[in-house]
Amino acid sequence: MKGKKNIIWAAATAAVAVLLLFLSYFTVNEGERGIVLRYGKIVKVAEPGLGFTFPLVESVRKISIRNQSMLFTGMQAYSRDQQPAVMTVSVNFHIPAADAEAVYTAYSTIENMKERLIARQIPTQLENVFGKYTAISAVQDRARLVQDMQVALRNAVIGPLVIDSVQIENIDFSDAYEKSIEDRMRAEVAIATRKQNLETEKIQAQIAVTQAQAEAESRLVTARSEAEAIRLKGSAEAEAIRLRGEALRNNPELVSLITAERWDGKLPETMLPGGSVPFIQTK
Repeated sequence: MKGKKNIIWAAATAAVAVLLLFLSYFTVNEGERGIVLRYGKIVKVAEPGLGFTFPLVESVRKISIRNQSMLFTGMQAYSRDQQPAVMTVSVNFHIPAADAEAVYTAYSTIENMKERLIARQIPTQLENVFGKYTAISAVQDRARLVQDMQVALRNAVIGPLVIDSVQIENIDFSDAYEKSIEDRMRAEVAIATRKQNLETEKIQAQIAVTQAQAEAESRLVTARSEAEAIRLKGSAEAEAIRLRGEALRNNPELVSLITAERWDGKLPETMLPGGSVPFIQTK
């Protein structure tokens, strides 16, 4: 009987030992840090891997240091020209590994930290930043709007976290205003197209004027060349006539000589009654 009791006690002791062993070890995954508590007091921050605690005395709370995101839908704000808009905003952040203990100390959980540090700031900062833009500029210069929102949130959130990025994923105005924007955009496109067409016509007109000037100059050069040629030809003919005249004045018998040289030696076949026969004197 006594032997059976010893066996039972041994079995119970072994069971308790095994249970305490199971209760004493813990694991921390990559991307996490373990906050080891002893009676509620932080005694250390455990790195990724296997760790051990005193059962029933110590416990472990895990804090993620991975990148996390928050999505805020239905956020309302007014533009500088008093146009209401409904927006969707997303925030990406992470907790530095060195600040895991501070997160637990100040907020206990990441959810509490997100609610107190980020969620409370989003409406205020969105109203402040969006209110600096007109509805048109918010749409046309959206990248700068997002950048300003990111800077404002980083300056407003002071705590053991890092704001990685902020995105304004959607901006919805009233249907009437969106239609007015579309009409305005169409008008601007039409004006830009007309300006481009006018500029093209202006360039074409300049090309035509240049071509006409070139053709006129070409015709003028040709006319001048032809006139100069006529002048030179006339001058040459006049000089030839002058020279022939001087030759005739200086040589009266030149006409008879030329006549004789050109006579073929034949008398006319027909003669008028009373006409004389040509007489040629030769020496």
